[in-house]
Amino acid sequence: MSEPRRSEQVTLDRYGSRVDLDDARGLALRLPATHEEPHFDLTSFRVGTKIFATAPADGDHLRIFVDEHEIHACVAEDPEVFGELWWGKRLSGLKVMLAEADPQRVAELLEESWRRKAPKKVIDAFDADAG
Repeated sequence: MSEPRRSEQVTLDRYGSRVDLDDARGLALRLPATHEEPHFDLTSFRVGTKIFATAPADGDHLRIFVDEHEIHACVAEDPEVFGELWWGKRLSGLKVMLAEADPQRVAELLEESWRRKAPKKVIDAFDADAG
């Protein structure tokens, strides 16, 4: 993942060294065309109708839908913070323990997941805006 843009770093600096659900919400909603919507007993972060992250009401963790390679890399990087998220027999995402997570890493993972779901024109506009 690339380094944050200067304006993003200023935003990320306000989160301190750890993340809570409100922080994660802010990181997700800063991404273009993103909104929050209930999803069963969870809150979901979506680009259009596509979910790229969810969180239970307890606010302890965030579920981010990245690819299998990223899931394995994160779990190997720090198993105290990251865990595999299974949907039946399918590895579907990454469980992030928010109280232990670095805000920069959460922002990177949310953006990666968002990029997997966002329409190309939205991604292109986001990248063009970044310069």
